[in-house]
Amino acid sequence: MKWLYIAAGVALFVKMLLMPNPAAEWGEFSIVGSIVEDAGVTNAVSGIIFRNRLYDTIFEVVVFTIAILGVKFLLANEQPIEVVDQFSDRPSIILARLGATISAIVAIELAIRGHLSPGGGFAAGVAGGTAIGLIAITSSSQLMETIYKKWNAAIWEKISVLIFIILAVITLSGIELPHGELGTLLSGGMIPLLNILVAIKVALGSWAVILLFIRYRGLL
Repeated sequence: MKWLYIAAGVALFVKMLLMPNPAAEWGEFSIVGSIVEDAGVTNAVSGIIFRNRLYDTIFEVVVFTIAILGVKFLLANEQPIEVVDQFSDRPSIILARLGATISAIVAIELAIRGHLSPGGGFAAGVAGGTAIGLIAITSSSQLMETIYKKWNAAIWEKISVLIFIILAVITLSGIELPHGELGTLLSGGMIPLLNILVAIKVALGSWAVILLFIRYRGLL
């Protein structure tokens, strides 16, 4: 039986070498061009994520929310660390906060213009979470938690998820905003709004996870 498997593997290898795969004949049809035209955005990736496969994107957002709840659940029975050491030397603080400023600016850029250039809501949220993380490693954890609670970040995170799901369901039902002029900031219908909502959700969710890990695990 072993020799039969070897012979089958050799035959498959010879087949791949000698018989080229048939190429699909698309003619002048461009898949990317079609997506850009249908979605009304120049970034075809955003068109796919927030239109062609919006149903999948809804569950990606929900899965991220469940992951945050899972972190809270797993760490709920642990004792917080009494003393959390932070970076205290001046060069580290300056570099971290400079990086946080740059990351925050990039996050805003990706969220607002993600439908026009490479980027989008998820990338913007990661950049925003990076900015928060850089601030967290150079600031008091109590101060970070105070700011988190003062601005009701947890509530805004949940609100952004609910609004995203509502707008996504409206889009899936066939109701869309006008696409506007292709290549301008006010184009793409619902896609820019969905981008911003995802960015808020991911950034605030990352903030919650960072605070939890610092509180129970110390500085990462």
